[in-house]
Amino acid sequence: MFYYLFQFFEENYQLTGAGVFNFISFRASLSIVSSLLISIVFGKYIISYLQKQQLGEQVRDLGLEGQVQKAGTPTMGGLIIILATLVPVLLFAKLHNIYIILLLISLLWMGVIGFIDDYLKIKHKNKDGLAGKFKILGQIGLGMLVGTVMYFHPEITIKEATKFTKEHHELEKVSRHSTATKAFLPEQKSTKTTLPFIKDNELDYSKLITCISEDYKEYTWLVFIPIVIFIVTAVSNGANLTDGLDGLAAGVSSIMVVTLGLFVWVSGNIIFSDYLNIMYIPRLGEMTIFIAAFAGALVGFLWYNAFPAQVFMGDTGSLTIGGVIAVLAIVARKELLIPLLCGVFLLENLSVVLQVTYFKYTKKRFGEGKRIFLMSPLHHHYQKKGIHESKIVTRFWILGVFLAVATIVTLKLR
Repeated sequence: MFYYLFQFFEENYQLTGAGVFNFISFRASLSIVSSLLISIVFGKYIISYLQKQQLGEQVRDLGLEGQVQKAGTPTMGGLIIILATLVPVLLFAKLHNIYIILLLISLLWMGVIGFIDDYLKIKHKNKDGLAGKFKILGQIGLGMLVGTVMYFHPEITIKEATKFTKEHHELEKVSRHSTATKAFLPEQKSTKTTLPFIKDNELDYSKLITCISEDYKEYTWLVFIPIVIFIVTAVSNGANLTDGLDGLAAGVSSIMVVTLGLFVWVSGNIIFSDYLNIMYIPRLGEMTIFIAAFAGALVGFLWYNAFPAQVFMGDTGSLTIGGVIAVLAIVARKELLIPLLCGVFLLENLSVVLQVTYFKYTKKRFGEGKRIFLMSPLHHHYQKKGIHESKIVTRFWILGVFLAVATIVTLKLR
């Protein structure tokens, strides 16, 4: 909104200083400050409202330290994250940008699914909330939308460095500031993505189907869209499982979002993408505004969610966080880095899958189910071992930072 307003003032009235809104860095700075203030200032009012509506967490006693005391703590705190992200994006982003539109839809789409789930659990005393099949259908729906837009929308393109540029990057014989090193091919539709640890650093999804026959290239969407659906569903569920301790999901997610922000910044900037010898994605840089707002909202939410939590994010927050992180990675063409960057989500997911699978196997084989972990997801295993949840959360944050650094290193480690 402000971008268009100040652009109008600059073009029609030559207002001094109005041009500063053309800079993504300036608008991103305003975005993160605004989201922090909104989440901290208005967060207490949202928490108070949730308390008045008696929208408190229903906690089953699983024998975990401090669990019973958390019963009645307001949930649906994900509304704080959504509000603190939405307002700055509407104020400072270019709302006609296809990536911003896609992210706003993802934010609200997953937020609605999570809200319905929380509402059914609390207001209607339905401990299961929204039926699992409907959650999955919602995640599949978002994945189909994102995959379809990514594949067919004419404004979602890439620019690749010319062969001449790549050769000179390898030989390092041409100055980084010369015109030659900034030579890119015209914009083109592509299903290429970043492949970590590989020299050429790219994978074209079309090769998954053209290996059968080149004639099938036009049907690449039959491969691409299901992959997007799987990623959105997996990451969303991973974030949902991670949300079990005060500050855990919000903390590790903010680390992932900031890391993705760095990738978006370099991929959306023609100079940085040239320097790092990666694909340049036109119009992607505008996503920095959304990422700044989202990161600020997550950190601001920690003001109230850090131990001892005054509010829980609920599925309203966890499903939204996972869905948005998945979409951020997909549109930045960094989805193959998710197992590394979102390693905490992956560990939480795997712990549940392994626990359930092993229990069913041993029960069928030996007549008595056995467990790998004391309890799943993984963070509850450490709780059962007597480790205080604050220490567990801090260690998971440290693991998240380590994985983020390792992910960033893949930019040059090939």
